[in-house]
Amino acid sequence: MRRMFGFLIGMTVGGLVGSTIALLMAPESGEQLRSELRLRGETFFNEVRHAADERKIELRQRLEYMREPHAEG
Repeated sequence: MRRMFGFLIGMTVGGLVGSTIALLMAPESGEQLRSELRLRGETFFNEVRHAADERKIELRQRLEYMREPHAEG
């Protein structure tokens, strides 16, 4: 869980740094840049949400497996 949390924090910080650099160095107009950044932000958060949903499914499956009785021997 710590690895996942650290990964998500790293991605968030990396996204913020990348966005800041893009704003400072972009040759596009402000309106066009804001629109593109909004789209990239939405895409990023959708990907994070999708990864979190997949991880949740995986963890639920593991929990169900662990709750099942297993024959020892």
